[in-house]
Amino acid sequence: MTERRLRIALRLPYRDFQLEVDLDLPGRGVTALFGPSGSGKTSLLRCVAGLERPAEGLLNINGEVWQDSQLFLPPHQRALGYVFQEASLFEHLSVRGNLEYGFTRIPAHERRIDMDQALALLGIEHLLERMPARLSGGERQRVGIARALLTSPRLLLLDEPLAALDPQRKQEILPYLERLHDELDMPMLYVSHSPDEVARLADHLVLLEHGRVQASGPVEQLLARLDLPLAQGDDAAVVLHAQVSGHDAEYQLLQLSLPGCPQPLRVAHAPLPAGKPMRLKVHARDVSLSLDKPEHSSILNRLPVTVHSQRQADNPAHVLVRLDMAGTPLLARITRYSRDQLGLHEGQQLWAQVKAVALLA
Repeated sequence: MTERRLRIALRLPYRDFQLEVDLDLPGRGVTALFGPSGSGKTSLLRCVAGLERPAEGLLNINGEVWQDSQLFLPPHQRALGYVFQEASLFEHLSVRGNLEYGFTRIPAHERRIDMDQALALLGIEHLLERMPARLSGGERQRVGIARALLTSPRLLLLDEPLAALDPQRKQEILPYLERLHDELDMPMLYVSHSPDEVARLADHLVLLEHGRVQASGPVEQLLARLDLPLAQGDDAAVVLHAQVSGHDAEYQLLQLSLPGCPQPLRVAHAPLPAGKPMRLKVHARDVSLSLDKPEHSSILNRLPVTVHSQRQADNPAHVLVRLDMAGTPLLARITRYSRDQLGLHEGQQLWAQVKAVALLA
Protein backbone atom coordinates (compact mmCIF):
# COMPACT_ATOMS: atom_id res chain seq x y z
CA MET A 1 0.00 0.00 0.00
CA THR A 2 1.40 3.40 -1.02
CA GLU A 3 2.19 5.70 1.90
CA ARG A 4 -0.11 8.71 2.07
CA ARG A 5 1.81 11.97 1.67
CA LEU A 6 1.22 15.64 0.91
CA ARG A 7 3.82 16.98 -1.50
CA ILE A 8 3.83 20.78 -1.55
CA ALA A 9 6.54 22.68 -3.44
CA LEU A 10 5.72 26.32 -4.27
CA ARG A 11 7.43 29.55 -5.24
CA LEU A 12 5.50 32.80 -5.36
CA PRO A 13 7.04 36.28 -5.12
CA TYR A 14 5.25 38.97 -3.11
CA ARG A 15 6.16 42.61 -2.66
CA ASP A 16 7.62 42.13 0.82
CA PHE A 17 8.93 38.56 0.64
CA GLN A 18 9.03 35.46 -1.49
CA LEU A 19 7.09 32.35 -0.52
CA GLU A 20 9.36 29.42 -1.28
CA VAL A 21 8.57 26.08 0.32
CA ASP A 22 9.38 22.45 -0.41
CA LEU A 23 7.47 20.15 1.93
CA ASP A 24 6.84 16.43 2.18
CA LEU A 25 4.15 16.02 4.85
CA PRO A 26 2.13 13.18 6.35
CA GLY A 27 -1.05 12.39 4.43
CA ARG A 28 -3.11 12.05 7.60
CA GLY A 29 -3.42 13.89 10.90
CA VAL A 30 -2.91 17.60 11.63
CA THR A 31 0.04 19.54 10.25
CA ALA A 32 0.35 22.95 11.93
CA LEU A 33 1.83 25.89 10.02
CA PHE A 34 3.34 28.11 12.70
CA GLY A 35 5.15 31.42 12.55
CA PRO A 36 4.84 35.16 13.25
CA SER A 37 2.55 37.45 11.28
CA GLY A 38 3.84 37.88 7.76
CA SER A 39 5.73 34.59 7.70
CA GLY A 40 3.65 33.19 4.84
CA LYS A 41 1.24 30.84 6.63
CA THR A 42 -1.97 32.11 5.05
CA SER A 43 -0.28 32.66 1.70
CA LEU A 44 0.76 29.00 1.67
CA LEU A 45 -2.78 27.93 2.51
CA ARG A 46 -4.22 30.11 -0.29
CA CYS A 47 -1.80 28.55 -2.78
CA VAL A 48 -2.88 25.06 -1.73
CA ALA A 49 -6.51 26.12 -2.16
CA GLY A 50 -5.83 27.50 -5.64
CA LEU A 51 -6.71 31.06 -4.62
CA GLU A 52 -3.17 32.13 -5.52
CA ARG A 53 -1.26 30.79 -8.51
CA PRO A 54 2.45 30.29 -7.77
CA ALA A 55 5.03 31.00 -10.46
CA GLU A 56 6.19 27.43 -9.87
CA GLY A 57 4.28 24.75 -8.04
CA LEU A 58 3.74 21.09 -7.32
CA LEU A 59 0.79 19.90 -5.29
CA ASN A 60 0.21 16.18 -4.85
CA ILE A 61 -2.43 15.40 -2.25
CA ASN A 62 -2.31 11.71 -1.37
CA GLY A 63 -1.79 10.77 -5.01
CA GLU A 64 -4.06 13.43 -6.55
CA VAL A 65 -2.14 16.04 -8.55
CA TRP A 66 -3.69 19.49 -8.20
CA GLN A 67 -0.80 21.40 -9.76
CA ASP A 68 2.42 20.70 -11.62
CA SER A 69 4.32 22.21 -14.55
CA GLN A 70 1.39 21.50 -16.92
CA LEU A 71 -1.67 21.44 -14.68
CA PHE A 72 -3.43 23.94 -12.43
CA LEU A 73 -6.79 22.91 -11.00
CA PRO A 74 -9.01 25.88 -10.07
CA PRO A 75 -10.33 25.99 -6.48
CA HIS A 76 -13.73 24.47 -7.30
CA GLN A 77 -12.03 21.37 -8.72
CA ARG A 78 -9.90 20.79 -5.61
CA ALA A 79 -11.53 18.45 -3.09
CA LEU A 80 -10.84 20.64 -0.07
CA GLY A 81 -12.65 22.37 2.75
CA TYR A 82 -11.54 25.83 3.88
CA VAL A 83 -12.28 27.24 7.34
CA PHE A 84 -11.47 30.93 7.78
CA GLN A 85 -11.03 33.04 10.94
CA GLU A 86 -14.64 34.19 10.52
CA ALA A 87 -17.27 31.56 9.72
CA SER A 88 -18.89 33.68 6.94
CA LEU A 89 -22.23 31.89 7.18
CA PHE A 90 -25.13 32.73 4.87
CA GLU A 91 -27.12 35.04 7.14
CA HIS A 92 -30.43 34.42 5.31
CA LEU A 93 -30.21 30.65 5.83
CA SER A 94 -30.70 28.67 9.04
CA VAL A 95 -27.91 26.46 10.34
CA ARG A 96 -29.59 23.55 8.55
CA GLY A 97 -29.67 25.56 5.32
CA ASN A 98 -26.01 26.50 5.65
CA LEU A 99 -25.02 22.86 6.16
CA GLU A 100 -27.16 21.57 3.29
CA TYR A 101 -25.78 24.18 0.90
CA GLY A 102 -22.56 22.26 0.32
CA PHE A 103 -23.78 18.80 1.30
CA THR A 104 -26.48 18.55 -1.38
CA ARG A 105 -23.98 19.52 -4.10
CA ILE A 106 -21.90 16.40 -3.46
CA PRO A 107 -23.22 13.29 -5.25
CA ALA A 108 -24.40 10.69 -2.75
CA HIS A 109 -21.81 8.12 -3.87
CA GLU A 110 -18.97 10.63 -3.24
CA ARG A 111 -19.99 11.60 0.30
CA ARG A 112 -17.39 10.58 2.84
CA ILE A 113 -19.04 12.34 5.82
CA ASP A 114 -22.79 12.27 6.38
CA MET A 115 -24.93 14.91 8.08
CA ASP A 116 -25.40 13.03 11.36
CA GLN A 117 -21.66 12.44 11.70
CA ALA A 118 -20.82 16.12 11.13
CA LEU A 119 -23.49 17.23 13.62
CA ALA A 120 -22.20 14.86 16.27
CA LEU A 121 -18.52 15.71 15.72
CA LEU A 122 -19.17 19.44 16.26
CA GLY A 123 -21.99 19.10 18.80
CA ILE A 124 -24.44 21.28 16.88
CA GLU A 125 -27.53 19.05 16.62
CA HIS A 126 -29.54 21.49 18.77
CA LEU A 127 -28.68 24.48 16.56
CA LEU A 128 -30.19 23.31 13.26
CA GLU A 129 -33.19 25.68 13.22
CA ARG A 130 -31.34 28.77 14.48
CA MET A 131 -30.40 31.66 12.27
CA PRO A 132 -26.71 32.73 12.27
CA ALA A 133 -27.52 36.00 14.03
CA ARG A 134 -28.56 33.99 17.11
CA LEU A 135 -25.29 32.02 17.34
CA SER A 136 -22.31 32.78 19.57
CA GLY A 137 -18.88 33.16 17.99
CA GLY A 138 -17.91 29.63 18.97
CA GLU A 139 -21.18 28.18 17.64
CA ARG A 140 -20.74 30.02 14.33
CA GLN A 141 -17.26 28.58 13.93
CA ARG A 142 -18.42 25.05 14.71
CA VAL A 143 -21.14 25.40 12.08
CA GLY A 144 -18.54 26.70 9.62
CA ILE A 145 -16.29 23.70 10.25
CA ALA A 146 -19.22 21.30 9.87
CA ARG A 147 -20.18 22.98 6.59
CA ALA A 148 -16.63 22.49 5.29
CA LEU A 149 -16.65 18.81 6.34
CA LEU A 150 -19.94 18.16 4.57
CA THR A 151 -18.31 18.86 1.21
CA SER A 152 -16.42 15.57 1.86
CA PRO A 153 -12.96 17.12 1.33
CA ARG A 154 -9.78 15.13 0.89
CA LEU A 155 -7.91 17.95 2.63
CA LEU A 156 -9.15 20.38 5.29
CA LEU A 157 -7.55 23.83 5.54
CA LEU A 158 -8.03 25.79 8.78
CA ASP A 159 -6.74 29.37 8.83
CA GLU A 160 -6.49 30.39 12.51
CA PRO A 161 -10.05 29.22 13.21
CA LEU A 162 -9.87 30.35 16.86
CA ALA A 163 -8.21 33.74 16.33
CA ALA A 164 -11.47 35.73 16.45
CA LEU A 165 -12.72 34.04 19.63
CA ASP A 166 -12.25 35.12 23.24
CA PRO A 167 -10.32 32.76 25.59
CA GLN A 168 -13.49 31.15 26.97
CA ARG A 169 -14.87 30.38 23.51
CA LYS A 170 -11.48 29.01 22.44
CA GLN A 171 -11.52 26.55 25.33
CA GLU A 172 -15.06 25.52 24.34
CA ILE A 173 -14.16 24.74 20.74
CA LEU A 174 -10.74 23.09 21.22
CA PRO A 175 -12.26 19.74 22.36
CA TYR A 176 -14.26 19.62 19.11
CA LEU A 177 -11.11 20.17 17.07
CA GLU A 178 -9.43 17.40 19.07
CA ARG A 179 -12.37 15.14 18.22
CA LEU A 180 -11.89 15.86 14.51
CA HIS A 181 -8.23 14.93 14.89
CA ASP A 182 -9.05 11.68 16.69
CA GLU A 183 -12.01 10.48 14.63
CA LEU A 184 -11.45 11.62 11.04
CA ASP A 185 -9.01 9.98 8.65
CA MET A 186 -8.46 13.28 6.83
CA PRO A 187 -5.29 15.38 6.52
CA MET A 188 -5.57 18.92 7.88
CA LEU A 189 -3.35 21.97 7.44
CA TYR A 190 -3.85 24.18 10.48
CA VAL A 191 -2.51 27.75 10.54
CA SER A 192 -1.83 29.08 14.03
CA HIS A 193 0.33 31.45 16.03
CA SER A 194 -0.71 29.82 19.32
CA PRO A 195 1.79 27.36 20.88
CA ASP A 196 -1.05 25.96 22.99
CA GLU A 197 -3.12 25.04 19.92
CA VAL A 198 -0.07 23.50 18.27
CA ALA A 199 0.71 21.36 21.33
CA ARG A 200 -2.87 20.17 21.70
CA LEU A 201 -3.72 19.47 18.07
CA ALA A 202 -0.70 19.01 15.80
CA ASP A 203 1.02 15.78 14.83
CA HIS A 204 3.48 17.47 12.48
CA LEU A 205 4.83 21.02 12.65
CA VAL A 206 6.11 23.40 9.98
CA LEU A 207 7.85 26.58 11.19
CA LEU A 208 7.79 29.43 8.68
CA GLU A 209 9.80 32.66 8.64
CA HIS A 210 9.76 35.23 5.81
CA GLY A 211 8.15 32.74 3.44
CA ARG A 212 10.67 29.97 4.00
CA VAL A 213 10.63 26.79 6.06
CA GLN A 214 12.75 26.99 9.21
CA ALA A 215 12.01 23.42 10.23
CA SER A 216 9.53 20.63 9.56
CA GLY A 217 9.00 17.47 11.56
CA PRO A 218 6.97 15.62 14.22
CA VAL A 219 5.65 18.07 16.79
CA GLU A 220 7.23 16.29 19.79
CA GLN A 221 10.67 16.64 18.21
CA LEU A 222 10.43 20.27 17.07
CA LEU A 223 8.94 21.57 20.34
CA ALA A 224 11.99 20.20 22.17
CA ARG A 225 14.61 21.76 19.86
CA LEU A 226 16.46 24.49 21.73
CA ASP A 227 17.58 26.19 18.51
CA LEU A 228 13.99 26.97 17.44
CA PRO A 229 11.89 29.91 18.67
CA LEU A 230 9.11 27.81 20.23
CA ALA A 231 11.47 26.68 23.00
CA GLN A 232 12.60 30.21 23.86
CA GLY A 233 9.47 31.75 25.35
CA ASP A 234 7.95 31.37 28.80
CA ASP A 235 5.26 29.07 27.38
CA ALA A 236 7.80 26.57 25.97
CA ALA A 237 6.47 23.03 26.33
CA VAL A 238 6.78 19.50 25.00
CA VAL A 239 4.17 16.95 24.01
CA LEU A 240 4.24 13.48 25.55
CA HIS A 241 2.36 10.46 24.20
CA ALA A 242 1.26 8.11 26.99
CA GLN A 243 -1.20 5.30 27.69
CA VAL A 244 -3.66 4.97 30.55
CA SER A 245 -2.50 2.22 32.91
CA GLY A 246 -4.75 2.77 35.93
CA HIS A 247 -6.78 5.17 38.07
CA ASP A 248 -6.76 6.01 41.78
CA ALA A 249 -10.43 6.62 42.57
CA GLU A 250 -9.77 7.94 46.08
CA TYR A 251 -7.43 10.71 44.93
CA GLN A 252 -8.78 11.10 41.37
CA LEU A 253 -5.35 10.51 39.83
CA LEU A 254 -4.90 8.91 36.43
CA GLN A 255 -1.82 6.72 36.03
CA LEU A 256 -0.05 6.83 32.66
CA SER A 257 2.82 4.88 31.15
CA LEU A 258 5.40 6.38 28.79
CA PRO A 259 7.32 4.34 26.19
CA GLY A 260 10.52 2.96 27.73
CA CYS A 261 10.10 4.87 31.01
CA PRO A 262 9.98 2.70 34.16
CA GLN A 263 8.26 5.41 36.20
CA PRO A 264 4.52 6.03 35.61
CA LEU A 265 3.09 9.52 35.43
CA ARG A 266 0.18 10.62 37.58
CA VAL A 267 -2.16 13.41 36.53
CA ALA A 268 -5.29 14.81 38.14
CA HIS A 269 -8.01 13.49 35.82
CA ALA A 270 -11.27 11.58 35.73
CA PRO A 271 -11.04 7.82 35.04
CA LEU A 272 -10.42 6.61 31.49
CA PRO A 273 -10.27 3.10 30.00
CA ALA A 274 -6.97 1.26 30.44
CA GLY A 275 -4.88 1.34 27.27
CA LYS A 276 -6.41 4.59 26.01
CA PRO A 277 -3.74 6.81 24.38
CA MET A 278 -3.23 10.19 26.03
CA ARG A 279 -1.51 13.34 24.82
CA LEU A 280 0.12 15.46 27.52
CA LYS A 281 1.56 18.95 27.41
CA VAL A 282 4.35 19.69 29.88
CA HIS A 283 5.55 23.27 30.25
CA ALA A 284 9.29 23.72 30.71
CA ARG A 285 8.59 26.11 33.60
CA ASP A 286 6.80 23.28 35.47
CA VAL A 287 9.81 20.95 35.47
CA SER A 288 12.33 21.08 38.32
CA LEU A 289 15.57 19.12 38.60
CA SER A 290 17.30 17.25 41.42
CA LEU A 291 20.57 15.34 41.68
CA ASP A 292 18.97 12.72 43.92
CA LYS A 293 15.54 11.12 43.82
CA PRO A 294 13.33 13.15 46.20
CA GLU A 295 11.77 10.83 48.77
CA HIS A 296 9.44 13.24 50.58
CA SER A 297 7.82 15.79 48.28
CA SER A 298 4.38 17.05 47.29
CA ILE A 299 5.47 16.67 43.66
CA LEU A 300 4.17 13.26 42.57
CA ASN A 301 6.00 12.75 39.30
CA ARG A 302 9.71 12.01 39.74
CA LEU A 303 11.32 10.80 36.54
CA PRO A 304 14.86 9.62 35.76
CA VAL A 305 16.37 11.75 32.98
CA THR A 306 19.67 12.48 31.26
CA VAL A 307 20.89 15.95 30.32
CA HIS A 308 20.94 16.24 26.52
CA SER A 309 21.85 19.91 26.01
CA GLN A 310 21.28 23.40 27.38
CA ARG A 311 20.88 26.93 26.04
CA GLN A 312 20.44 30.48 27.29
CA ALA A 313 16.73 31.41 27.50
CA ASP A 314 15.14 34.73 26.47
CA ASN A 315 15.42 35.85 30.11
CA PRO A 316 19.12 36.37 30.98
CA ALA A 317 18.55 34.80 34.42
CA HIS A 318 17.20 31.55 32.91
CA VAL A 319 18.52 28.59 30.96
CA LEU A 320 16.67 25.92 29.00
CA VAL A 321 17.72 22.34 29.56
CA ARG A 322 16.75 19.58 27.16
CA LEU A 323 16.44 16.24 28.88
CA ASP A 324 16.15 12.69 27.61
CA MET A 325 13.60 10.47 29.35
CA ALA A 326 14.14 6.94 27.94
CA GLY A 327 14.04 8.36 24.41
CA THR A 328 11.30 10.95 25.09
CA PRO A 329 12.45 14.61 25.11
CA LEU A 330 11.58 16.87 28.02
CA LEU A 331 12.38 20.56 28.63
CA ALA A 332 13.17 22.32 31.91
CA ARG A 333 13.41 26.09 32.37
CA ILE A 334 15.54 26.87 35.44
CA THR A 335 17.71 29.73 36.70
CA ARG A 336 21.36 29.95 35.74
CA TYR A 337 22.08 29.88 39.48
CA SER A 338 20.37 26.48 39.82
CA ARG A 339 22.19 25.21 36.75
CA ASP A 340 25.54 26.11 38.28
CA GLN A 341 24.63 24.74 41.72
CA LEU A 342 23.69 21.41 40.17
CA GLY A 343 26.76 21.45 37.89
CA LEU A 344 24.66 20.41 34.90
CA HIS A 345 26.52 18.92 31.96
CA GLU A 346 25.76 16.77 28.93
CA GLY A 347 25.18 13.12 29.78
CA GLN A 348 24.53 13.79 33.46
CA GLN A 349 21.84 11.61 35.08
CA LEU A 350 19.39 13.24 37.46
CA TRP A 351 15.69 13.45 38.37
CA ALA A 352 12.98 15.64 36.84
CA GLN A 353 9.94 16.57 38.92
CA VAL A 354 6.56 17.55 37.48
CA LYS A 355 3.47 18.39 39.52
CA ALA A 356 0.43 16.22 38.80
CA VAL A 357 -1.67 19.39 38.53
CA ALA A 358 0.75 20.87 35.97
CA LEU A 359 0.27 18.13 33.36
CA LEU A 360 -2.28 19.24 30.77
CA ALA A 361 -4.08 16.27 29.27
